[in-house]
Amino acid sequence: MGKYGLEKIKTIGDAYMAVASAPVHQPDHAERAARAAIEILEVMNNLSIVMPAELGETKWTESIGNIEVRLGLHCGEAIGGVIGDKKFSFDLWGDAVNTASRMESHGEAGKIHVSEEFAMHLQNRDDSFVLSKRGEMEIKGKGKMRTFYLENGSKT
Repeated sequence: MGKYGLEKIKTIGDAYMAVASAPVHQPDHAERAARAAIEILEVMNNLSIVMPAELGETKWTESIGNIEVRLGLHCGEAIGGVIGDKKFSFDLWGDAVNTASRMESHGEAGKIHVSEEFAMHLQNRDDSFVLSKRGEMEIKGKGKMRTFYLENGSKT
């Protein structure tokens, strides 16, 4: 996240939440988020885990299978704040956060699922990113939405 100027907000189980353009505004937040997502996907697709010999027999690792990720991106306003009175935590709330979460949960393994708003914002600033139409789909709590996949590559 640091490489692209994004801020890690939290991990929730096996989910990871990050934000671009907070706490400091970044006009190129969509490009930063897109580049970070593409790199995460590349790293995960090429991940190789080697168990140290000193851990003993590792045949059990064969049953684990591949680690697959889904990524979801959206842009919009969010509210941020510190919660807690003994153990403090920074968090974000709002429709943009919920929509990004829906993009992830309605996506497919190994793909970056983005909202139409994110795709339009990205293309208006930098048309080198490759987006493919996924089409309209029913998104829980949002209704019908037109969505896209951000492809792992760029136009040349």
